[in-house]
Amino acid sequence: MDTYYKPEHLPAFGEIAEGAPELARKFFDYYGSVFEDGALTAREKALIALAVAHTVQCPYCIDAYTTGSLEAGADLEQMTEAVHVATAIRGGASLVHGIQMMELARKKGMA
Repeated sequence: MDTYYKPEHLPAFGEIAEGAPELARKFFDYYGSVFEDGALTAREKALIALAVAHTVQCPYCIDAYTTGSLEAGADLEQMTEAVHVATAIRGGASLVHGIQMMELARKKGMA
């Protein structure tokens, strides 16, 4: 099946440096540093990244951080819970914007 997102693009990500090698080097250095153990473990960071990947709906990131979470020692239950956290935050963000809608409807005398 031909789709816009192609799994073979993910391992080719480093090729993005071709057009701007210095910027790519800076990005990849930063990116690598972010995911090292620090105040958060690499496993915790991988789970956060997995949740964010679902929030921004990046199939490449979902693939990468599913693998990364597993490699860092996370299990399916932890990964699924991380996705539910992302879902709750995204859903809550949508709902809280309903206050803006209600306020405008009241101003216009519709509620």
